[in-house]
This record gives sequence, structure tokens and C-alpha cells, in this order.
Amino acid sequence: MIDDLIRQTRSTRRFVQSEPVSTETLRALVNLARLSPSASNKQPLKYILCNTPEKNALIFEHVGWAGYLTDWGGPVEGERPAAYIVILGDCHVSEAIDCDHGIAAQSILLGARERGLGGCILGSVKRAPLRSALKLDVQYRIMLVIALGKPAEQIVLEEVGPEGDIKYWRDAEGIHHVPKRSLDEVIIAV
Repeated sequence: MIDDLIRQTRSTRRFVQSEPVSTETLRALVNLARLSPSASNKQPLKYILCNTPEKNALIFEHVGWAGYLTDWGGPVEGERPAAYIVILGDCHVSEAIDCDHGIAAQSILLGARERGLGGCILGSVKRAPLRSALKLDVQYRIMLVIALGKPAEQIVLEEVGPEGDIKYWRDAEGIHHVPKRSLDEVIIAV
């Protein structure tokens, strides 16, 4: 059921690095993104698939993790993603990428969760150094990086408390807590 799938699709930041994600799985996830809606149906997105230790290490050094967890530098060796998908905007197709990369990223994460994987959409990317490391042509803009793998953490949704703090946090057992605003708070009656 879609409700359950969405509730289970959280930003996973710790993975079982030794559990590989196949190229076939990455292709299937990109296929979901390919079939997703596209503004004006321009379909300007392209994708780089990474699931080798060498490429994964290259990408890992160019992304930021969990800004609210200021005392955590990201997943340690053994808990890093087993794969990445880099979402690119092809400027030869369209200069305006609009919201396509967000739609594609969510489709990828939902498909990953359905396959028992976790993922994290990373917008904190050192784009110029990553572009250089990947030897990308200037026609491609790095939009997002998606980290993927078997989850190695528990994530719990909870209501935002009366103080209104929306910052996610980890408890003493390492459980990741994600406060969500109530439905009544996000619906505006006009």
C-alpha cells in the first residue's frame, strides 16, 4: 500500500556497506525515474550509476551528511552506501530543469524501499570538484546525489512537539528520530 511505502521511505544515512546493490537494481530504479512525470515532458535528466568501491569512495568525499547532526561526520567505513545514483540535468535538452530531479529522486527512493533498500537524497554536494572527478561535460549539471544500500539504522517518525522543533536527532541507542508537522498544521483553509 502506498501509505506504508511512503512512511517507510526515510532518509537512511547508515548502511550495510558489504551488501552490494546490483547494476540491474540501479537500472530498474532509474527506469522508475524515467517513467515519472517531467515538466513539459522535456525529460532533461541523465543518470550516473555507481556501485564499485572506487567510484563510491570518489563520490563519498564530495557529499555532506545530516546537517542537524553537527557532531557526526557521516557514515563510517562499513556503514557507507553500497551504491549511488547521480542525477544530472542535461542543459542541451533544457536549461530549466524545474522540479524533475525531485520527482525522479522520490521515485527512486520509493522503488529502493520497495526492494528492501534505503536511500538518502543528498543536496549538499561539492559540485565543481565532483564534476571534475567524474570528468563531466559542461552540458551536465549535477542536480542531486542519491545514496543507496541496505539500511543499518532504525528511523522513527514522530509528531513535532509543542516547541515546534523539526530537527531530526539520534537517541542513546542510535535510533534516528524524525519530527513531522501535523496534518492540520500543513493544510491552510482559505
